[in-house]
Amino acid sequence: MGTRVTPARDTRAAEWVVDGLRGFGDSVLSVVPAGLPTYVRVFHPAYRGPLADPAPVRWAEIAETHGKRYHAGMQLSAVTGRIQFWNERPPADFDWWPKMPMPRDLVMPLAAILARHTNTADRCWFATWEGYGDLPDDVRQAPIFGAGHRFHLQTGPITAVMERTTDPSYADHSPNIWWPDDHAWCVAGEIDLDSTYVACDKPCAQELLSAPELEALRIDSATGIDIASDALNPQPELDWKQQRRLRPTGRR
Repeated sequence: MGTRVTPARDTRAAEWVVDGLRGFGDSVLSVVPAGLPTYVRVFHPAYRGPLADPAPVRWAEIAETHGKRYHAGMQLSAVTGRIQFWNERPPADFDWWPKMPMPRDLVMPLAAILARHTNTADRCWFATWEGYGDLPDDVRQAPIFGAGHRFHLQTGPITAVMERTTDPSYADHSPNIWWPDDHAWCVAGEIDLDSTYVACDKPCAQELLSAPELEALRIDSATGIDIASDALNPQPELDWKQQRRLRPTGRR
């Protein structure tokens, strides 16, 4: 098999992911499937400086600047008092909100680690949201499965996701969900979440937590994922209609 992904023959390989999800926007298990030993949250950085060449800003720095608690379930709305989804300007300590889904510069180190924690690195599965308007033809030709949103399913070696980060035809779309054929781990990032979640075993989790390129924390799978779910930092005052708007628009 070449390094590029190809359309899956059918969507049976995705059934374990769909079956393992729990609820809509409720917890980590609404994004990655239940049943794996541990869960890790990888934070997408904010950015400072010119858009053409910005410098990443870690969430730990943002929390320290704002005098808030840094923890696995933190949300930037609670830390900064501003809400990205309402197109509010970032606070003074950074210039650009985190990208959604995972930015390209995080995909490469993440994939390099994950490749060492599966016996089927040569056969992986990549799911991409059908709603992107600029998907290349090879993605649109792939079969679609449902997990709240609908996703095109492709297959290929894990090296394909690394090479995809440098392929301009994919714009800035890393796969929304990806996993190896042996189900050793699963990576997922919703289209409107500023973090990516990884379900994996403990040795894999430890390597992710130790990687200098990644900002990652181990997270309880029951932790909430919407921007009003930060239990340790005070939340902006929101009425019930506003809170409903803040729930992720992901799997239903």
